[in-house]
Amino acid sequence: MGAGRLVAVLVTALLAGCAPATAVAGGAVSPRRAPEGSYAVGVRTLTLDPRSARPLPVTIWYPASTGQVAAGRFPVVVYSHGLGSLPELHAGLTTRWAAAGFVVAAPAYPHTRQGAAHFTRADVRHQPADAWRLIRYLGGLDRSRVDPLAGHLDLTSVAAAGHSAGGFTTSGMFSEGHPARLRAGIVIAGGGLPGSFAGPAAPVLFVHGTADPVVPVTVGRAAYARTAGPAAFLSLLGQDHGAYLTPGHPGFAPVLATTTDFLRWTLYGDRAAGARLPVDAHSPTLTRYESRPAH
Repeated sequence: MGAGRLVAVLVTALLAGCAPATAVAGGAVSPRRAPEGSYAVGVRTLTLDPRSARPLPVTIWYPASTGQVAAGRFPVVVYSHGLGSLPELHAGLTTRWAAAGFVVAAPAYPHTRQGAAHFTRADVRHQPADAWRLIRYLGGLDRSRVDPLAGHLDLTSVAAAGHSAGGFTTSGMFSEGHPARLRAGIVIAGGGLPGSFAGPAAPVLFVHGTADPVVPVTVGRAAYARTAGPAAFLSLLGQDHGAYLTPGHPGFAPVLATTTDFLRWTLYGDRAAGARLPVDAHSPTLTRYESRPAH
């Protein structure tokens, strides 16, 4: 099947069952329109459950206008960092997603973040539950009468994304019985956890350097093979574990374009963005893009 035909099949399959929708008169639904242009970006920090055994500092980037949250409701992306990292170290990517019309909430996980008092990579298995706790908390903010984000969070259209251990965390959120509002995933330099991709099928984009010395590309490809929903794999040829996430790096532009259009396609139902995906990633010496429909 040619690349253009395969993208058309993926778009049709996705929009038939996974497109975000909002209620309109008479109880019908219609897709929320994707923004045309870009927003200024606001940022805030907060700590979820500060007195619990697992306090969760969170950085939130959001579309802004005149110093406030921009008008409208925006899909939510939960972004998970890797081992020894922090949300702000990924701002080159997350702020650009916010400018494109997404609210990006990035937790700093208690035992894998930079500066953690009791650092342990084994705690990654608990992080999908932390991410779901954050999504539930954001639901409370959206219903609040006083929070600035109230009424601006479209929690019927949620994506999970993450780098390295955060990519494994993202995969772990797609477990048996996960809510259907988790509509898409982006796994960057990561793979799957036990039980990943067992729940409702959802589109997943994998991004991986073919010379990654930390998480070999074979790990990402094994997770790609396990996904049940529409999936795509963006290979960064000869690239390492994540230098391509740095603005100014040659790999950053195709990664940004591909991930942003993937989010527009899956969370806004933007068919044009879905059709652009092979073009976003096209660079014969730097990237290779492949995709497949649901199993």
